[in-house]
Amino acid sequence: MVKVKAHELRNKTKSELLKQLDDLKLELSQLRIAKVTGGAASKLAKIGVVRKSIARVLTVYNQTTKDKLREKYSDAKKLPLDLRKKQTRAIRRRLTTEQANKKTVKQAKKEAYFPMRKFAVKAL
Repeated sequence: MVKVKAHELRNKTKSELLKQLDDLKLELSQLRIAKVTGGAASKLAKIGVVRKSIARVLTVYNQTTKDKLREKYSDAKKLPLDLRKKQTRAIRRRLTTEQANKKTVKQAKKEAYFPMRKFAVKAL
């Protein structure tokens, strides 16, 4: 089998991708059998190509399913964990901007009664 290209895989349906994945896995098992039984060097070199092709098919399959899920949950209020932004643990636990900017009643009164003083600066 020839090296598969990701842009060609993106046009395929889910069932076609799964079928191609099965074919590639079958081919890989046959190549591994050939390796054990002392097959030709060309077959041994093909193992790497087939493994990469399997990885490409799985990558495209997972990306398309995730894209479809993103479309499904685009207007939902809460997202599944794997569709949320990753960021860092500290950022995810940080207060939101609204929470950080909230003031207590006492602090709000203090700022209202004692605003920042404005000073005129004399020009040289």
